[in-house]
Order: sequence, then C-alpha cells, then structure tokens
Amino acid sequence: MNVLLWVVYPYLAVAVLVGGTIWRYRYDKFGWTTRSSQLYESAILRWGSPLFHFGILMVLVGHIGGLLIPKSWTEAVGITEHLYHLGAVFIGTIAGLCTLIGMTILIVRRRLTGPVFAATTKNDKVMYLVLAFVIVLGLVATVRANIIGAGYDYRETVSPWLRSLFYFSPDPEQMAGVPNGFKIHIVGAFTLFAFWPFTRLVHAFSAPVGYLTRPYIVYRRRDSRPGLRPDRPGWDGPPKLPTDVPVKAKATRRG
Repeated sequence: MNVLLWVVYPYLAVAVLVGGTIWRYRYDKFGWTTRSSQLYESAILRWGSPLFHFGILMVLVGHIGGLLIPKSWTEAVGITEHLYHLGAVFIGTIAGLCTLIGMTILIVRRRLTGPVFAATTKNDKVMYLVLAFVIVLGLVATVRANIIGAGYDYRETVSPWLRSLFYFSPDPEQMAGVPNGFKIHIVGAFTLFAFWPFTRLVHAFSAPVGYLTRPYIVYRRRDSRPGLRPDRPGWDGPPKLPTDVPVKAKATRRG
C-alpha cells in the first residue's frame, strides 16, 4: 500500500497532468479558457476572484518553499526552525483562509446568479468539489498539527519524500510516520493534479503571474478616426439634404 500511494500514484498523477495538458493544448485550444462569466455578474466577482487568486498563489509559493527547499538551506542562511515554523503557520493560515473565503464567494455567486449557474457544467461542479476538498484538508491539517497540537515538522518527512520523486529514487518509508491528515491532503492534491488538465484550471498555465493584474475581458471600441475607406451609411440610408436649400436638377442628354 505504501508503494501504491507514495510511488505509483504520484507518478501516475503527474503523467496524466503532463500528458493531459499536452493533449488539451493540441486538440482543444478553443476550450483553453476560464469561460469567464463577468458579463453575467461583476459586483461579487470583483471581490471573490482577487481574494481566491491571491490566496492560491500564496499557497503555491509556500508549498514550493517548504517542500522543495531543504531544511539545511534555510538554516544555513540563519532561519531557525522556530522562526520558519511561525512564519509558515501564520502566512499559510492566512493564505488558506483567503483561498477558502474567495472560493466560497465564487461558489455562492455561481449558485445564486441564474445565468452563471446555467453556464456551470458538471465538470465545473466536480472541479470545485475536489479543489475545496484539498484546500479544506490542508487548512485543517495545518491548524490541528501546528496550532491546536504540539506542532509537526513536515520538512523532515514529507519534503524528503517529495524530492525523492524528482530524483527518481522514491523513498516511501519517509511517509510512514506522517499524520493521517497530511496523508489525505497529499493524496487529494495529486488527484487534483490528475484532474487539472481537463478543467478550466488549465488556464493557470497560460499566464499565472499576470492573471491578477490583467482585465477579465479585453474590450475594444471602434476607432472613430477615418480609415482608408469612407464609412458606409449601413441601415441609416443615404444622407438627407437640408430642406431649406433648393436643389437644382441638371438635365442630361443621351446621345
């Protein structure tokens, strides 16, 4: 079971993530979008979307720093375990709450706004369920182990195990003493990775850095400057002559 959960399943999930992303890019470029619903409702979206994306980016940065950077490296630059623990728990809890609150706002908006709910697919519902499951489990595991409990240093177990996967020398024994809350969170995260390419979350690979600052939809207005061709009257018909100006008809003779 240890080999299945901590060796086979992670590699399988990553393979589906990479292969599914390549397949989606090659055969579904028109579907590579968030299917923005800003046109249906923008007031609630203006609060929920930035809060969710800010939180999820902070969570991502925290996971990269905590899982991929060895503990000896941070201690070498003067960051003690106690200082790192306080910073990780404080920032991680805030980031997790921002993500959870933002996602809750987006889900409530999607459910209560008729046109937005009508545009919600079954794939979207499953995606929200899996994403919420992973976020809630991570937040609960962090609070239980480090705030309510005596504390748990995952950089001595989970981090070496994850890095061993990148080295193609997996060490599942590192996960033997990991609390169950962290284990379920990790399995849920890899499930989300495998599901990622087939949802609207795939847009994160397009421009994850500039997503917070770019507009939701790029609006372009018609240029009023004259171009190479004169404007056509269209449905308005030919221009009307003033009624107070006499019009003289010029007779023509055909030879």
